[in-house]
Amino acid sequence: MFAIRSIIATLILATLMTHTTKAGDARPLAACPQKPNCVSSQTDDDQHAIAPFSFTGNAQTAWGQLRSAVLSEQRTRIVEEGADYLHAEALSRVFGFVDDLEFLLVPDEQVIHVRSGARTGYSDFGVNRRRVERIRQAFSGK
Repeated sequence: MFAIRSIIATLILATLMTHTTKAGDARPLAACPQKPNCVSSQTDDDQHAIAPFSFTGNAQTAWGQLRSAVLSEQRTRIVEEGADYLHAEALSRVFGFVDDLEFLLVPDEQVIHVRSGARTGYSDFGVNRRRVERIRQAFSGK
């Protein structure tokens, strides 16, 4: 019984540690593959680069606004959520392909980093970039 409790405690601690960011020490989101089906605010690569979401004021308020903006997207559901990390899945309309959306809150920099990428295929014809920009508009209330 002690071994089971120890394993559970270790798993909980590991989960908390992977979703905790120290000030100025944002963990990287998944890297984009060498295909034109992904965008990320944590890359310098022109093909994949997109601006992070900026906010002013309270970080938790911004995080709540982001969550609402993500859920406003059709066929999108949140599959993992923490205090500073959110992972959602978006299904394509016709074939039901899954795209992954990741967001990382960095309160000290007043930004939310974003990555949106297709799990399969080569090109997404700009779908992920357009999705991020729709979420950005919903997030900013414009």
